[in-house]
Amino acid sequence: MRRLAALALLTLAGLAPPQPVDEALLLAADPAPTLAAYHLFADAGARQPAAGLTPYALNTPLFSDYATKYRFVFMPKGRAAAYTATGVVEFPVGTVLVKTFAYPAASGERFIETRLLIRKGDGWVPNTYVWNAEQSEAVLKRAGARMAVSYQGRAIDYAVPNVNQCKQCHLTGTTVTPIGPKARNLNGDFAYAAGPENQLAHWTRTGLLTGAPAQVPATPVWDDAHASLDGRARAYLDSNCAHCHSRKGFASNSGLYLDLEETVPAALGVGKRPVAAGRGSGGLQFAIAPGEPDASIIVHRMESTEPGVMMPQFGRTVTHAEGVALIRAWIAAMPKQ
Repeated sequence: MRRLAALALLTLAGLAPPQPVDEALLLAADPAPTLAAYHLFADAGARQPAAGLTPYALNTPLFSDYATKYRFVFMPKGRAAAYTATGVVEFPVGTVLVKTFAYPAASGERFIETRLLIRKGDGWVPNTYVWNAEQSEAVLKRAGARMAVSYQGRAIDYAVPNVNQCKQCHLTGTTVTPIGPKARNLNGDFAYAAGPENQLAHWTRTGLLTGAPAQVPATPVWDDAHASLDGRARAYLDSNCAHCHSRKGFASNSGLYLDLEETVPAALGVGKRPVAAGRGSGGLQFAIAPGEPDASIIVHRMESTEPGVMMPQFGRTVTHAEGVALIRAWIAAMPKQ
């Protein structure tokens, strides 16, 4: 009855009721030319998520040139993700992970791009939509784009990744997968409209997640001063580096594995010499030289913005000063060998 009354009010006001998410279009072979075509949002500017989209956040996210990110998940009605102890939760076909990148602007906020990661029958497919200056439309940009962004004294040559760059970062073995929504990285509170609630509990209660045990490890929050230095640094490397630097990632041949589950010190880079000592090493000998951040290749590459040297190689164009400071402090605290 409430829904019928709401639709009647919209009709009387001369407004069309919001359209449901176009699930058929999401699963189509070709991507839509505009973000609006999917009906993921109720308004042209994508500020109001459509029914069925759930906002979420990550304990420790990937750094992206200081952009603010708005994340949503959509799953077909009656379908749910399955809990997994490691890796990303198992999402059903028809799932869409929506992520919008934004910066402060004179008008309040400027949306730059909205990325969709769609779980189709044969796997995950990434597509990126870039917003126009008027903030009224986002159009498909498979070849990527460069955009000038200025705010709070920062000038950023923002890089929208192309499809191949998206696939490279999201590659696990030979399969494209999401990066962030691991159960442990979702294990934190979110400020929902009805009040704060643990995300795993919320997803379970609302039927978005099945199989989650009562106790789930939580990824430390990288900038939480109350958390341990080791936990924070490992969480940062997990979120910013391990999508490539893992045993099944794109950089698996490097022998440097930075995911939170890794326990072998040498695999984490401690006292490890690089597989290929090119200019990316900066003439340094070890990925991590305990007690010596200035002698550690990982710090050198995190501080660089030079193509071919900087790490991560995609997703940022400026140095994350706070992230570098964390990794410096972590390495400095290690006993020298």
